[in-house]
Amino acid sequence: MKTLYFRIVIQTILIMVLASVIAFLISNVYYHQVQKPNNGEKISQVASEIVSLYEENPDQDIDAYLNHIAGLHYQMYLFNEQGEGTLYGEPFRETSLDRDTISGVLNGNTYQGIANYNNGLFITGFFEDVLINSIGVPMDVNGEKHALFVRPNIELQFGEFRFFLAVLLVLTLLLSFLFVIINTRFIVKPITKLTEATKRIADGDYSSELNVTRSDEIGDLAQHFSKMTQSIQRLDDMRQEFVSNVSHEIQSPLASIQGFSQTLQSEELTKEQRNQYLSIIEKESRRMSSLSKQLLMLASLDKEEDPLQRSNFDLAQQIRQVLFMLEWNWREKDMVIEMDLPSTVISADEKLLNQVWTNLITNSIKYSESGSSINIRIKSIGSTVEVMIADTGMGIPVEDLPYIFDRFYKVDKVRNRSEAGSGLGLSITKKTVELHGGTIEVQSELGKGTTFYIRLPLM
Repeated sequence: MKTLYFRIVIQTILIMVLASVIAFLISNVYYHQVQKPNNGEKISQVASEIVSLYEENPDQDIDAYLNHIAGLHYQMYLFNEQGEGTLYGEPFRETSLDRDTISGVLNGNTYQGIANYNNGLFITGFFEDVLINSIGVPMDVNGEKHALFVRPNIELQFGEFRFFLAVLLVLTLLLSFLFVIINTRFIVKPITKLTEATKRIADGDYSSELNVTRSDEIGDLAQHFSKMTQSIQRLDDMRQEFVSNVSHEIQSPLASIQGFSQTLQSEELTKEQRNQYLSIIEKESRRMSSLSKQLLMLASLDKEEDPLQRSNFDLAQQIRQVLFMLEWNWREKDMVIEMDLPSTVISADEKLLNQVWTNLITNSIKYSESGSSINIRIKSIGSTVEVMIADTGMGIPVEDLPYIFDRFYKVDKVRNRSEAGSGLGLSITKKTVELHGGTIEVQSELGKGTTFYIRLPLM
């Protein structure tokens, strides 16, 4: 299996090689289109200067003069009218030159061999020391026409520099490959840690800590991964607690129902005792029914893409109905209900929203002391409506606020299980609000109360 490390190294090296090839081809095109004609022109000027210097002093020995010029790292060939040639300087690798070219130079034309030399796309053509890759100019020696062919001796001029460039290129490539291998390992190392941590999490071990302090995308990934691990661990803990809670919630009423059912079979019970036991059985049955309904509702909201059955209704009237239904609960605690509920028509699922207000107001009543108050307000804000439900109850600890909408989460874990519920009410509430395209926020201060803000689109 090819690892990410192997892939990055190979791909980076291939990119470097490909980039080098493309750069080399572009450089060759530039050489052929621009540099080669310029080089030919420069050497043409040098050849013309060589001829001019000699013609200014025609009495000097031509062989000595040209040998002296050749000593300045030039290769030259001098042809007379009979086509006989004399070499000056280092020999050419090839000296073949057609007769017409020589005749043309003897007749006063300049031969542009460097500009016209064809060696494909390779810039190395400039270094080809062949006679046709030279500049030919006419020259008068002792009254006779001659043709002088000149080119720089690149081997002598750039021999050491070419070796330096070759060493530089090889070392650059080798060091680049080495640094790519080292740098890729540095890049891939945190990803390897993430992979190992993922395997441990898949095996149920959530204790993995990633010591990644980078500030780039991989560092962000590691931070988000750590947060995700904590969320999964918290969810797993809540799931286990939920299983325990549900088991207790089911087992407790079942045990009560079973016990009192057996007791009711006794003929020695009075009518009053029988009615009391039947009342307890009814109460426990309702607890089980409520729990199962919450579980089924949450599963239904999760499963269906659009479970809403919308209709137009007055939101204020619905909340008043919920308060009327819960009147016995808040009056039992002598609570004060403050309302500001202007008539507001919205398009929503009336049944689901009724459950939202029931959950929130029931919680406000349950976690408030006798004589406290609940303030409920409806306020239209543009195309949305905001419902505020505020109580002056016991409040929610700061450390619990981020998690109160998590499923199975219960703030008061030490409270009697029969009173605390299953921890699904607020999860259902938030899910319902979000399905309507709304938002829910909470503000709370321990010992002073809790305020919920629910914002819903009007239509």
